[in-house]
Amino acid sequence: MNVPDFAKGVDGLLPAIAQDASSKQVLMFAWMNPAAFEESLKTGFATYFSRSRNRLWRKGEESGHRQRIVEIRVDCDADCILMLVEQSGAACHEGYASCFFRKHSNEQFVVDRERIVDPGTVYQKAKG
Repeated sequence: MNVPDFAKGVDGLLPAIAQDASSKQVLMFAWMNPAAFEESLKTGFATYFSRSRNRLWRKGEESGHRQRIVEIRVDCDADCILMLVEQSGAACHEGYASCFFRKHSNEQFVVDRERIVDPGTVYQKAKG
């Protein structure tokens, strides 16, 4: 069986979840196409497909906050990718360790994590 099965994806894209290899904290969700998956395998660092930029996005290309891949898994239907990674710096472009820094509480979402970096010092676009 050829896995992952990108033919099952949306416009050739499959969901990709990055999870911290040590803590098991879910860091982020993104999309992968076959080229992003192959580059990730080849380099050992996470590469995704950015729908907003319509191109490959090498995690950390702007911030330096890269994801070294420890292990890659696919689900039973071969239509979702899970990567266990060693994250350097923040996974989230808003400066948090994880993109999942908001928790539903009392009928609203509240930030329940601390920023680990100031995005304005990391991202050129944030400075501009």
